[in-house]
Amino acid sequence: MIRKTGKPRACVVGAGAVGGLFIRALVKAGWDTTTLARGETLEAIRGNGLRIDDERIDVIATDDPRKLGTQDYLILAVKAPAMPQAAPQLKPLVGPDTAIVSTMNGVPWWFFHGFGDALAGKRLESVDPGGAIAAAMPAGQAVGCVVHLSSVNAGPAVIRRGKGNRLIVGNPAGQIDGRTQTLIDALADGGFEVEATREIQKEIWSKLWGNMNMNPISALTGSTGDKIMKDPLTNQLVRRMMIEHLWIGQKIGIELGMTIDERFAITRKLGAFKTSMLQDLESQRPLEIDALLASVIEIGALVGVPTPYCDTVLGLIRQRAANLGLYRYALPRR
Repeated sequence: MIRKTGKPRACVVGAGAVGGLFIRALVKAGWDTTTLARGETLEAIRGNGLRIDDERIDVIATDDPRKLGTQDYLILAVKAPAMPQAAPQLKPLVGPDTAIVSTMNGVPWWFFHGFGDALAGKRLESVDPGGAIAAAMPAGQAVGCVVHLSSVNAGPAVIRRGKGNRLIVGNPAGQIDGRTQTLIDALADGGFEVEATREIQKEIWSKLWGNMNMNPISALTGSTGDKIMKDPLTNQLVRRMMIEHLWIGQKIGIELGMTIDERFAITRKLGAFKTSMLQDLESQRPLEIDALLASVIEIGALVGVPTPYCDTVLGLIRQRAANLGLYRYALPRR
């Protein structure tokens, strides 16, 4: 087991474009910070530290969670497709008082913990197949973090920051308890712009409103966001998917308080951007199809909202990704 101090102990799982920024912030806040990494990233951190723009961050890194022991805070900064396999391996890091902080895109495994009226406590098979994540990561210990920023990996353990610096943090119970506030304070001390929320599910659903359509459409077409918005047919498809998402949100008690045109105006400001899913496809990384889109469709089925447009896009993107070896999916036998 590595290090014992009087400081909060935090392990960041994944030292990539987002995880690296969390490492930097927690180190700067004075926390006892470690990271789980693999392969070239692990070797680069051990040899040259973590590089963010022109700054070097020295952090203890390992690929064995058993060497780190129970943490006060476990920051999950891996992509959603990795979680079902990764979660059981992270159990040595989790004690009864560990705050489990999820930063991934899409619907998290704990989304319906104490939320959703009739769906409260519901496990989504699309997000947590077989319940492997929930078994290792108790939903009652979760803290949600919605990430509004961009950064890229320029090489192993080398990160280049882009636009944005905003985090929205809250827990499923809708309370800003002591451990959540401690995290918020540390992330702010470390340089993030942090907003506390008592409606973390709404913040997740709001970000998803712009991701569950633009991401798969961009991966299917290879187009940047501006081209998708300008073409009248793909623009209409995005709108149709957003309407289905709105109807589902209303059924589970989420009102976004924004029109589609207002959301489009935000997207247009980003210009010719590549979505994260398109970047993953081009880099031959697994795609976040289930957390971003299949989850919405599954919730829609549970609350009786048809999703023909979302269904169509899901059918296309999962076959495209599976054919490239970036998604596990097999056509059903007839």
